[in-house]
Amino acid sequence: MKALYKAGPQAGFELVDRPEPTVGPDDVKIRVMTTGICGTDLHIQSWDAWAQGIIEAPLIPGHEFYGEVVETGGDVRDVKVGDRVSGEGHIVCGICRNCRAGRRQMCIHTVSVGVQRDGAFAEYVVIPETNVWVHHDPSVTPELGAIFDPFGNAVHTALSFPLVGEDVLITGAGPIGLMAIAVARHAGARKIAITDVSRPRLDLARRLGADLAIDVSTTRVRDAQRELGMREGFDIGMEMSGHPTALPEMIDNMNHGGRIAMLGLPSQDITIDWGKVVTHMLTLKGIYGREMYETWYAMSAMLSSNPVLHAGISTVVTDTLPASDWEKGFDLARSGSGGKVVLDWTRL
Repeated sequence: MKALYKAGPQAGFELVDRPEPTVGPDDVKIRVMTTGICGTDLHIQSWDAWAQGIIEAPLIPGHEFYGEVVETGGDVRDVKVGDRVSGEGHIVCGICRNCRAGRRQMCIHTVSVGVQRDGAFAEYVVIPETNVWVHHDPSVTPELGAIFDPFGNAVHTALSFPLVGEDVLITGAGPIGLMAIAVARHAGARKIAITDVSRPRLDLARRLGADLAIDVSTTRVRDAQRELGMREGFDIGMEMSGHPTALPEMIDNMNHGGRIAMLGLPSQDITIDWGKVVTHMLTLKGIYGREMYETWYAMSAMLSSNPVLHAGISTVVTDTLPASDWEKGFDLARSGSGGKVVLDWTRL
C-alpha cells in the first residue's frame, strides 16, 4: 500500500510502498478514503522538540480519517465489512483506575494512532473495534467524516461548561476554534467573540456565527467587550491557540466566577496572574481529545438534528487535495491561512 512514512528520526515524510497492516482478533481494517492534516502531524513532519520527545520512528502518521471497513477480526461483534467509519485515535488500556471507572479519556496508558503506532496517512489502517465509530447518517461526507476527531475536540471543549445565555471568548480561530463557534451557537451562547491574526480565518469565523472576530494584532479584547456592550466580562473562555499571550489576556477579561476550558498546547512557558485566578474565583480545566464515547454521540446527534450546524462544520474544510499532493497540503495547513486541509486517498 502507499503511505506517508517517517523512516527515522529526522524531518520530513516520504510517500512510499509499505506492507498492509494485519488484523488481530479484535481489530478492524479500514480502507482509508480521506484524512485531515492536524497540528500534531505538522510537528511530526518538522521533527521539532515535541515530536522528538514523543515519537518513535519509523512511523506512519495520521489520526483524523474516514474510510470503509474491508476486514474484521474473528472476535469483532458489531462493526461490519462495508461500514463507513471514523476512528477514535486514543487507544486505552481498559484496566487502569480511570478506564475501569468509565473515564477512558483519562487512561494513563493511552497510545495514540499515528503517534505511538502506525496511523491513517495510508491506504489502510487497523484499529481495535472499540475505537471504530460507524456513521449511520448518510449526510456525513468523506470530508466531514475525516474531521470528526478535531470536531470532537471542539465539542469536548465547548460543552465542558453550560453555555445557555453565556458570553463566550474563544482564542484561536484555527479549525477547532472555528468549529467551537458553531457548537457554542448550537448550545445557546449569547455573545461569541473569537481572536486570531489571520484575516481569512477571522472571515470564516464571522460566517460561522461569531458576533465579533478580533484581530489581536490591532485590537485588544477589552475594547471588543465594549463593542459587544458587555459590562462584566466573559462567562466562558475556550483557549484553543496555545499562544503565550492568549491565556493571560483571557483571564484579564473573564467575569468573576468565569470558567475556562484549555485545549491549546503551549509551545513555551506562560506567565499568568494566579492572584487574579484565585480572587476572581476562576475555573481552569484542561481538555485533551474527546470523552469516550459521549462526545462522539453528541457530535453525531448535533449534526443529524441541526442542518445549520452541519453546513457550518462542513465549511471548515477549505481544501481537499489528492493524497499524492500531500506536500502542498502540508504547506497549506502550515500557512494558517484557511480552514482544515483534507487529503483524498482515493486519488493517488
